[in-house]
Amino acid sequence: MKIILLTAVIFSLFLLLFVFIWIKVDRRYTSVKSVASAYDSWTKDQLLETLWGEHIHLGYYGFSQQNRNFRQAKVDFVHELVNWSGLDRLPPGSRVIDVGCGIGGSARILAKEYGFDVVAISISPVQISRAIELTDQGIKCDFQVMDALDLKFSDATFDAVWSVEVGPHILDKQLYADELLRVLRPGGILAVADWNRRDVSNGETSLVERLVMRQLLDQWAHPEFSSIPMFRNNLENSKYKKGLIQTADWTNETCPSWSESIFEGFRRSRAVFALGPEALLKGIREIPTILLMRWAFSTGLMRFGVFRTGDE
Repeated sequence: MKIILLTAVIFSLFLLLFVFIWIKVDRRYTSVKSVASAYDSWTKDQLLETLWGEHIHLGYYGFSQQNRNFRQAKVDFVHELVNWSGLDRLPPGSRVIDVGCGIGGSARILAKEYGFDVVAISISPVQISRAIELTDQGIKCDFQVMDALDLKFSDATFDAVWSVEVGPHILDKQLYADELLRVLRPGGILAVADWNRRDVSNGETSLVERLVMRQLLDQWAHPEFSSIPMFRNNLENSKYKKGLIQTADWTNETCPSWSESIFEGFRRSRAVFALGPEALLKGIREIPTILLMRWAFSTGLMRFGVFRTGDE
């Protein structure tokens, strides 16, 4: 298995080189504007939505449900994080902020199925516009363009703070942690899920791992990944700390998402072709990075961490 995965990595690196020559697109992180630009582009061409649906995050499969539907696994992820974090204990009408809401998939579930009053923010104006289009009237979701490092809300505004797969796009992890906790009321619930790198205490990276990591950062506008212990430390050291910080590792439960996202391209090939040749080429361009992600999460270079507040 390791030989197969290593072969896939080497193949992916060569394929990336080929695609770079074919389509010269630079998506390296330079500032928050580069993140907004990347998501504006991914939303405009509708490729990501066509393949991933309204949830631009990994799915939850569990140990005994590896054949679960790709899009249903994403819905299941939302419910699993709600249950694990304790959001399901909040009464209807509770105020929740979704930091990094994408096109609003999670926000709509939190509002419609749990009765929360949701404010959802993204750095991408095009994402927010699409989120509004997809949200039926009567669903209590207020979508706003906003920077996660500069939340325009007073301290202790929300009963819960929700943020999924946002941290890799943020350079200042401590400020990100501070802002999440600042707007959370005392006794409120924090629910964060993120892609994380292996902690340095578990071994230095090899040359191949460093090459892979560089691609994972540059391809999707990531300045740096944090490890699970590192981001837990950011939360625990925040001047706005609210209760104990608890973590869990959901790598095994989410890892099938990477392979499934490629298979989904074949399942929905007609829809992808209907978007035109440019979208098709963009889809092909993403395959090497997805394969590298699959390898990184399978070998332990990357981990999927979840974080919540708990009682003292």
